[in-house]
Amino acid sequence: MNQMPPAVSASGPLVEAGDVFDPLTLVDPGLADRAYRSVGASSGVLKSAPVEPIFVDMQSRSAGVDTLLSAYAGGHLSPENVLSELTAAIHSSAAGGEAVLRFVPGAESAARESGERWRNGSARPLEGIPFGVKDIIDVAGAVVTSGSHFTGDRVAPADAMSVAGLRAAGAIPFVMTATTEFATGSPHNPRFGTVTNPWDKSRWTGGSSTGSGAGLAARLMPLALGTDTGGSIRVPSCWCGTTGLKPSRERVSRSGVASLSWTLDHIGPMARSARDIARVLPFMTVHTEPELAAQCAAVLAGGGLDGLRIGVPVNWFTEMVDDAVLANWESALKTFEAVGCTLFPLPTIDISLWHEAGWIILQSELATLHSARLDRAELFDAALLHRLRNGLAFSAVDYARALQLRAEAQTGFMGAMADVDLVVTPGVGGEAGSLDSLTVDVNGESHSFQTLISRNTMIFDVTGLPALMLPAGLGRFGLPTGIQIIGRPQADALCLRLGAAFQRVTEFHRLTPPGLAS
Repeated sequence: MNQMPPAVSASGPLVEAGDVFDPLTLVDPGLADRAYRSVGASSGVLKSAPVEPIFVDMQSRSAGVDTLLSAYAGGHLSPENVLSELTAAIHSSAAGGEAVLRFVPGAESAARESGERWRNGSARPLEGIPFGVKDIIDVAGAVVTSGSHFTGDRVAPADAMSVAGLRAAGAIPFVMTATTEFATGSPHNPRFGTVTNPWDKSRWTGGSSTGSGAGLAARLMPLALGTDTGGSIRVPSCWCGTTGLKPSRERVSRSGVASLSWTLDHIGPMARSARDIARVLPFMTVHTEPELAAQCAAVLAGGGLDGLRIGVPVNWFTEMVDDAVLANWESALKTFEAVGCTLFPLPTIDISLWHEAGWIILQSELATLHSARLDRAELFDAALLHRLRNGLAFSAVDYARALQLRAEAQTGFMGAMADVDLVVTPGVGGEAGSLDSLTVDVNGESHSFQTLISRNTMIFDVTGLPALMLPAGLGRFGLPTGIQIIGRPQADALCLRLGAAFQRVTEFHRLTPPGLAS
């Protein structure tokens, strides 16, 4: 059994100032492809979705993005007070001490500006929404470390493009949230310690967007940014009972984000609900997309799902899955039928080789980016080091064949979706895993984190298809389980439409960890 290491108190970097490493200086080979891509840019201005004012008092910590905007519009909450209350909650809670690494300079003045904009009628679409940022995503003037000793106390020179888009729409980056080292380490970060799950402190949040998942579950922020290379937005969303979107490949820029795998990395929003994500996604994209904005506005307006065709997997995604997770997924499918969808079984799909290819790609690219620091291997997280050495063991042919399998996976999965609009799978196969043993329980049998966590998620990093994770009930241990909605390329808004419809008729996304008032 793997024993939990001694508690780690956040420390300074264990490298000299002259040896500090900046991960944003790494060369991204994926840049070579960008000149050949269809830009698809638009000169149109995004039309903000309407905000319905709320004229009742409410607790700011319980409010998501959509509700906060309505409360601001109704004058019952102000950005200044919300930021103050969230900051106090972070300082006073155990979850805050783990999930939040540091505060972003300038948030208070930004909140004051937002408050004045609401009062004088010049509010922008996301005016005054505070959000957390995973500690591999740059925020101008903030220390961004990638959860590593190697980076020292590196100060980001500019906002990542995703952060800049949200900031331009009025949102306020106010905290940096914990991550595993370079987004691929173990739960036990050697520099900042472990982020436990607010639902059960003996369990993990899932990685690598650990702080974003825990901070949302603990109601310390209404919105956070995460990254997803094998499932790192969706797994914490599943295990923490929140909602997270891995967008279509390259729809949200990777600029200003420390790379783990240039082929598989995605950046996306994590929030309380699909509605909240529909509010923010149009302001995160590489290009201005009025059509996406209109589609997301339609999600917020509601509407029926009559005629929507949902593909139901018959293998892989339903294997190595706990009975309680399956039961909640099957119940969700019945809910979709009740709101007008039609279910169709998918053909049997052999995912195994594509899944393995994803891990070959990830570990090979990790080794390419970080093997130069193996002379200080003792400073690396043990899990990262293991994966880095795996990557060094693959040949050039292994890597090239994995890239070929990636292309095959894209074609193959799209072929399986030929007669459906969306696919709905179970989320992670079991409830949040044990931090002591680093295992997940599936029907009484223990499976390693490596074996189980990415099983239902990695394939959609490999294919680049949009995938939304949302809560679907509680499992045998009283912890959240999830379902995953997958669409064709650029069908992010359709995933959100189905997710929002599910959350209109269920309450699972409103559940809170024990002892936390809703």
